[in-house]
Amino acid sequence: MTTLVGRYGPGPAPEGPGPDGAPVVARKRPRSVLAYRARHSPTLIIGAAITLGLVLVAVLAPLISPYAPDHQDLYNILSGVSSKHLLGTDELGRDELSRLIWAGRTDLRVGILAVIFPFCFGTAMGTLAGYRGGWLDTVVMRAVDVLIAFPFYVLVIGLIFVVGAGTTGIYVAFAVVDWVVYARAVRSTTLVVRESDYVAAARTGGLPDWRILWRHVLPNTITQAVVYLTNDVVLVIVAVVTLGYLGLGVQPPTPDWGAMIGEGQEFLTTYWALATLPGIAVLITGLGLSLLGDGLADVLRPQ
Repeated sequence: MTTLVGRYGPGPAPEGPGPDGAPVVARKRPRSVLAYRARHSPTLIIGAAITLGLVLVAVLAPLISPYAPDHQDLYNILSGVSSKHLLGTDELGRDELSRLIWAGRTDLRVGILAVIFPFCFGTAMGTLAGYRGGWLDTVVMRAVDVLIAFPFYVLVIGLIFVVGAGTTGIYVAFAVVDWVVYARAVRSTTLVVRESDYVAAARTGGLPDWRILWRHVLPNTITQAVVYLTNDVVLVIVAVVTLGYLGLGVQPPTPDWGAMIGEGQEFLTTYWALATLPGIAVLITGLGLSLLGDGLADVLRPQ
């Protein structure tokens, strides 16, 4: 099988000459349409490169950070850039570069782990509610409506006050609140897929519901949830940074970008980098994951 290039675009090559009498120039069809789209998506490539770089820095933090995140150099407090401290030190003499690296490791880990349960639970509830309908659909959607009726940060902060500050409170809060977006997105797609011909044929063939859901419905509905997952990691990381700034997120001595911004705001007039550099790190992380999500949406979008 070959695929056309130039003005014909990707697709099966017709036989014989082109419409203008010129021979058709063709090349081999890519093994995967998704791989072809991915290679030709600058948004996906740039987003994946930024995200991969951040993940590598987080994973290799023990090897590439100059100092431990809690190491104090009391002879160099609030020092500027130097050969010993490439980005200076904070008010306790801790190396700013090392704390940025370790804080990125912490926030990325919390952001990724915090969306795993909402993604799995919300996708499952949305698929079951959309496919089965009836009382299950009513119960799931009323629960979604109740949670969406409250402001996101109000619910998260309230749950953290109940459970307690720290990573455990963050995981519990997002597990309770964040699944509703996945459930709504997957349910709306499932309502369309369940009426399709191939699902009707599977029912006629006597396949059990669980097999229809697993083999025919879920593969055609999970794409939207996967695309939103990358953007959701951005939202969770921003929320974790916000909670850290308020003192409700990751607790000291574990470094966190939000806590670093909060600690550095007192020195904006004398050493602005303490609060600015963590903010730039959050910005780069959000940019990389957002581009990755947009690229996945373009690649997975049906033609």
